[in-house]
Amino acid sequence: MKDILRLLAVFSLVSAAASLVRCKSPNSSQPPETVKADPSFSADIQPIFTANCALAGCHDASASQQLNLSAGNAYVNLVNVDAGEVPARKRVLPGNSAASYLVIKIEGNQTVGGRMPLGRSPLSAVQIQNIKNWIDRGARNN
Repeated sequence: MKDILRLLAVFSLVSAAASLVRCKSPNSSQPPETVKADPSFSADIQPIFTANCALAGCHDASASQQLNLSAGNAYVNLVNVDAGEVPARKRVLPGNSAASYLVIKIEGNQTVGGRMPLGRSPLSAVQIQNIKNWIDRGARNN
């Protein structure tokens, strides 16, 4: 019985330590993600693309379907542009995130191809909501 109690105590300590390691310190260089009602393309949306999509072999300058999501290229390649996989849809249809192929792909609701970002962890719920909010507010290039 004592061995079981010791094992449980060790497991509890290891679990607590692992939880602390996963937590960010208050001095962390990255602020916590927050949903923004009116996100800015340059300040809020482009950084999502830069960190998760505009990577070598994905949506960088060598991108297939001409979908270069790097800074300075993403906006013109997304807004009111026909989706390469489903040309009947717009990649981003300003004012309508539900009909925007970008949202369909990042939420994993596509019927063609895979969920984006392909082969990586999905975007967070906050990132997806900020993209949707940006589109629903008119997908401005601000």
